[in-house]
Amino acid sequence: MTCNGFRVTSVSRFFGTPCFPAGAGPDYVNAALTTRSDLPPDQVLAALHRVETAFGRNRQTRWGQRTLDLDLAAYDDLVLPDPDTYHQWRGLALAEQRLAAPDRLVLPHPRLQDRAFVLVPLMDIAPDWRHPVTGETIRDMTQQLPAEERDAVRPL
Repeated sequence: MTCNGFRVTSVSRFFGTPCFPAGAGPDYVNAALTTRSDLPPDQVLAALHRVETAFGRNRQTRWGQRTLDLDLAAYDDLVLPDPDTYHQWRGLALAEQRLAAPDRLVLPHPRLQDRAFVLVPLMDIAPDWRHPVTGETIRDMTQQLPAEERDAVRPL
C-alpha cells in the first residue's frame, strides 16, 4: 500500500498498552509498521506530525494526553544528528525527560530500548533489526525488559 509518498511494507498486530507515563490518561492502542520512502528522516517526521494534527493532536504538554502519537523510531541504520547527541539524550534521567525535548530529530529514538509498547509490536515485524549504536536486535532488547512490562502489552 502506498500513501502520501510512503509504501507500507509491514504492519504489526494491534496491542493494548498502559498509558505512558503512568496516570497521564487512558490506556493506548499501539502498533508498529515499516515503510519505504524517498523522503529524508526530518521530512518523514514532519509528515507524521501532519497526520497527528489532522487527527486532533495538540502538542502543548510533553507526554500529555493525545489523540494520536506517531513516532519515528529508526530510519535504517542512521544515527542522528550525531553519536554524541544521541548518547546525551539516551542517558537523560527520567525526571529531565519530562521537562526537555530535543530541538531536532534524534535517531534511533533514544528510549526505544526502554519501552515495551514499542518493542513488543516491533517483534511482530522486525525482530532481527539491529540497533545501530548498541548492536542489539529488537529480540534482544525485548528480552531484557522486565517480564511485567512485556506482559502488560496485550494483543487485541
